[in-house]
Amino acid sequence: MTLPATDLGLMAEHLAAHKGMINKLKRYYSTVSITALKKIISLQVNTMSAHVRVMLTLINPNHGGYVEVPPLHYMKNSPSADAFDQNLGSDNKWIALEAHAAAKSMATTNFTSALLMKDTNVKYAHIEMALQQVTLQEMYAEVIKGREWSFVPHVSVDDQINTYQHYQNLFYEHK
Repeated sequence: MTLPATDLGLMAEHLAAHKGMINKLKRYYSTVSITALKKIISLQVNTMSAHVRVMLTLINPNHGGYVEVPPLHYMKNSPSADAFDQNLGSDNKWIALEAHAAAKSMATTNFTSALLMKDTNVKYAHIEMALQQVTLQEMYAEVIKGREWSFVPHVSVDDQINTYQHYQNLFYEHK
């Protein structure tokens, strides 16, 4: 099976990005001391490695069958996390924040690429990869929130009501 040039080009770009990201995450894994963070990083390494295998199979012109992205729960056989939460070095915070941003970036890239891809199998594989990165992003967010490493500003109830009323009137005003 031959692929459209768009699909091949996008996957070639993804593979290069995955190589760098996997190596960075492996380095992060050896640096962090929070067990939950180690598990998520390990899961992301395993997930991205599976994504590499999927893309290589999709690129292989001798493979003619449908290629499926393995479910995230298949990749949870992570290495044992031997560190405990007692050593809460400052690296944990910046690594969690950066890994969260990286998962978000990978999800965005996969979603955007899927919109451009022509081959149905390639397109839906990348949508599934994006959804898995979103799940990883949410897992990082839970660690970040639990450690109080983030701040989400909120608007006042009055501002929210005023916005609601404005758009309620805009869409449903009766003339």
